[in-house]
Amino acid sequence: MWTNAAADALSRIEWAFAQPGRYLDASAFCSPGTNDARDALEWAMRHLPPGAKRDLGRLITRIDEEFERRTLPEPNYIELATFGWWWTRMRER
Repeated sequence: MWTNAAADALSRIEWAFAQPGRYLDASAFCSPGTNDARDALEWAMRHLPPGAKRDLGRLITRIDEEFERRTLPEPNYIELATFGWWWTRMRER
């Protein structure tokens, strides 16, 4: 992880969520995209001290709720679940 990696990840997610529309546009997922950003946040959670982990965890909970609301399940991507549930979501209808 590099300096400000979590801040960069949060910035990419914030940009994607700021885009109009009910569903996230597939361009938000181009590498490095929101899935990569969510991976970075997951990595940060494993390495933060307890207080910072709690704070980031609360933020990630809200991110995950919005991500789930703005995507659909993609059954063809189920093998990617080993990387994180967010990899198994469809971006556009």
